[in-house]
This record gives sequence, structure tokens and C-alpha cells, in this order.
Amino acid sequence: MTDTGPTEDETPDGLLGWCLVANVARETAHGESGLDIQHGTKHFRTGALLWLPPVRWDPGHGRWPAVGRHRGNGRRYVNMIVRADDLENFRVKGVYSEALVRSLNGYEHDPAAPRTLQNLWTRERAQSWADGRNRHREPVFIEGHPYAHPRISVPNPPPAEIQIDGETLHLARYGTRGAHYSRMLPPVEWTPEP
Repeated sequence: MTDTGPTEDETPDGLLGWCLVANVARETAHGESGLDIQHGTKHFRTGALLWLPPVRWDPGHGRWPAVGRHRGNGRRYVNMIVRADDLENFRVKGVYSEALVRSLNGYEHDPAAPRTLQNLWTRERAQSWADGRNRHREPVFIEGHPYAHPRISVPNPPPAEIQIDGETLHLARYGTRGAHYSRMLPPVEWTPEP
């Protein structure tokens, strides 16, 4: 989903570039096994608009650099590293503000060219990333393996059974960290005799 702005053929006055954006999720999972549910993050309120520049360096698995207005001071932009799982509603928006350009550029900002983004998204590339993140898929964990399966993910909600390498796996539990599958059949529910 893109913003309702001009088409590719039109370039609006004052447009300095395109950027991938997202909102902070209403509920974020923290703590052991993700059982501590919080509203927003420590630095950003629920629903806060975050601008996500293209990644220049890897801040860690599932983490992205982001620019937004801090929970404690809503007037200035701050740069933070956020968990991708704490974001939702990815889309593409145009950048019009010099202050935002300065924050998105970070240490590469050139004062001689205050309206120039140093690390650009193309609208198509940003839209591709947004579409990929909005088609949310859950990681698959298999009983006996501590890490998620590297090649397989399932839709939300996950199916009761999946096939991996000719083997049928059954959904054992489903939580904020993904779908956990087991080789054992699920227990049969006991029903009293009439």
C-alpha cells in the first residue's frame, strides 16, 4: 500500500526522495518467550510513524535503523535501532522536510547540500520491501531444534499440518514468536460417553 500521492509520471513540488515507513505496533512482545506484552516501545509511542532508511550496516538480526519523533520529545527527530517485529503497516512516503533529510542521512549528511538524501530508496524498491513485510509470515520451529527453520515460514494463522521433506508435522503450539510443530500427533480430546 503506498501513500495516496502522485503517480510515477508526476513529481510533486518539494519532493526530496522516497522512503519506506512503518508504524509502531499497538502491542509489542518482550521478555522471555514474548510473554510481556507492552504498548509501543521504550522510545516510540504506539502508532508512531518511523522512517526506515536503506540499511547501510547490519544492526543485528531483525533490527533496523529508524528515524522518528521520540516518546519524550515529539518535536525533534531521533535515530534509533528498532526490532522489525515491533513495526506494522509498511508503506512508501515522500520526504519533503530538510530536518528529516538530516536525520535520515545521519553522519553522512552534507551541510552544503541540506536537501540531498545520501542513501536513497527508489520508490519501486521501497514498495517491494513494504509488500514483503506486509505479507506477514510466521517462522517455523520444529521440535528438537532451537532455531527457526531457515527456509520455511507459514501464513498467519498457521495450518494444523505441514509437510517437510516428506514428513508430516503437526502444530503443537502457536505464539508471538512463531509456530511450533511436532512429529507427534496432537492429543485426542476426550468426550464422555452418552
